[in-house]
Amino acid sequence: MKKAATERVRRMEAILDAANEKMDALECAMNELIAYQNEIQQLEAYYTGEDWKNDFALDEAGKLPADLKRGVLSEDGVFNMLEHYRKLLAACEETG
Repeated sequence: MKKAATERVRRMEAILDAANEKMDALECAMNELIAYQNEIQQLEAYYTGEDWKNDFALDEAGKLPADLKRGVLSEDGVFNMLEHYRKLLAACEETG
């Protein structure tokens, strides 16, 4: 019985330690995301403004460098990221 209790306590202690580490990491990541809000707002303003439309048109016309990374010009890339961001913030507010 003593051996079973010892193993049980060790197993539960490992779960406690792992859970605390995971929650600490999540809290840190969420704080980093919240601290990055200004940049995300800049991206949203770009995506919903004239600059994005102009840059998209230039890309469609082949006037941007071929080797330029252009995920930001995809029609769904920024939209999907913004939706994901909003869901994460909402989840934080629900649990906070």
